Amino acid sequence: MIYELRHVTTYGYSRAVPFSRCILRLLPRDGAGQRVLKSELLIAPRPAERNDGLCFFGNRMTTITITKPHRELKLEMRARIEVDRPPPPHAGLTRGWEEVAALALDSRSLAPDSPAHHLYPSRLVPHVPAVIDYARSSFEARRPVLEAACELMARIRRDFTYDPEATEVTTPLAEAFAQRHGVCQDFAHIMIAGLRGLGLPAAYVSGYIRTIPPPGQKRLEGADASHAWAMLWCGPEIGWVGLDPTNDLIVADDHIVTAFGRDYADVAPLDGVVIGPGTQKVGVAVDVVPVG
Repeated sequence: MIYELRHVTTYGYSRAVPFSRCILRLLPRDGAGQRVLKSELLIAPRPAERNDGLCFFGNRMTTITITKPHRELKLEMRARIEVDRPPPPHAGLTRGWEEVAALALDSRSLAPDSPAHHLYPSRLVPHVPAVIDYARSSFEARRPVLEAACELMARIRRDFTYDPEATEVTTPLAEAFAQRHGVCQDFAHIMIAGLRGLGLPAAYVSGYIRTIPPPGQKRLEGADASHAWAMLWCGPEIGWVGLDPTNDLIVADDHIVTAFGRDYADVAPLDGVVIGPGTQKVGVAVDVVPVG
């Protein structure tokens, strides 16, 4: 499947901002069953400095410095991406979860895709006993790792309510878990915390998912959204498998990866400093259009 992707983020400031310095993670990456055919990131006003590169995990990063006073910052990412992922493994034929945990613990690789980086608590995914206890009931002794993880994913989809008003980017994982309401970021963090608490490597993925409109209705421009999900390492033969607890789906060709890391902090679309006395408003529009 080939997609045309467009993501526009606009920051409007109540008073002119004289200086800003930001790290942007908006350009999609190659790998994980996808290939970036072309991409660009348009920034207005034009930065005084711009540097494009890769982070440790291989995610694309753009560092910008804007020294011209401005009332608006507009970021527009456009890309054409080919997605062709192999069918997922049969969940019931994967290794037992305890064996996978032991293999991950014994890993000596420090490569960017090594399970070693995703075994332990991280900045936004701390050790939360209640979350680990919640996950544990899906992981019976010697149960195939992907089968157990898929059950956990289905339980999160069933037990939690998608509610954009319930949480913010800064809402602690434990709070989102306790209230059983949140968004894709919260559900991905909860799943990752449960898996890591059992000794299984789990990573955080940012990206997009194709939105299919109801029958008879037109697709609305700008109505798609950025998305987040988890990845589970299932052993050296299979490697990483994407799991989307918001939709109870194994990641396939409807998902487009922008970046992955230990948690949201590693893949935030914008980090940085803005110097100014006013307030800001943020507008986002996303289009994910299949073209072939």
